[in-house]
Amino acid sequence: MRDAYHDELDALTDQLVEMTRLVRSAISRATTALLDADLHLAESVISQDEEVNRIFAEIEASIFELMARQQPVAVDLRMVIAALRMGTDLERMGDLAEHVAKVARLRHPESAIPPEIRSTILEMGQIAERLITKTGSCIASRDVDTAMELEADDDAMDKLHRKLFKVLMAKDWKYGVEPAIDVTLIGRYYERYADHAVRVAHDVVYLVTGSRPQDVTTV
Repeated sequence: MRDAYHDELDALTDQLVEMTRLVRSAISRATTALLDADLHLAESVISQDEEVNRIFAEIEASIFELMARQQPVAVDLRMVIAALRMGTDLERMGDLAEHVAKVARLRHPESAIPPEIRSTILEMGQIAERLITKTGSCIASRDVDTAMELEADDDAMDKLHRKLFKVLMAKDWKYGVEPAIDVTLIGRYYERYADHAVRVAHDVVYLVTGSRPQDVTTV
């Protein structure tokens, strides 16, 4: 019985890693769809978000059943609590990638991104992919040191987010209100995507150490 119980806990980790793979693919394809005005790619991101939602629903159901049957304590309890929190953040990351894709779909056949800020959006997409790749690795390996590194990547995303606002507020902005709204929303989606990745990494730290990141010292 105990072996089956720990197999179920291990399965939660596998499902969370699979969610990171899916939301990484989603933000990668959404960025390409946005920059290239690729309607087919945007539609694929939107439709495949259901798979992320399905896995999260399975995680929730498994956790509630484990809580009822096994009444986990200590590290096992931290595992189920952290898994629920991580699953929630990953599900939200899938939604944010979907939002990016929906902007691409809305503006098709044109790109929603003016030429002057294409490189910034591309970099934001690359940082988002780097964050979720590290997040998946942290979940699989429970590597606290790598989890703590995500703050630096998030700082880079925040810097790019501020850069977008400077461009939007500049006197020489020539694209009008609608593109400005699109870019504002898109920048927010990437910034929030990064924030959720960091929150997942923080939960990995909590799972391993029993403490929040600000209370952990790494070498």
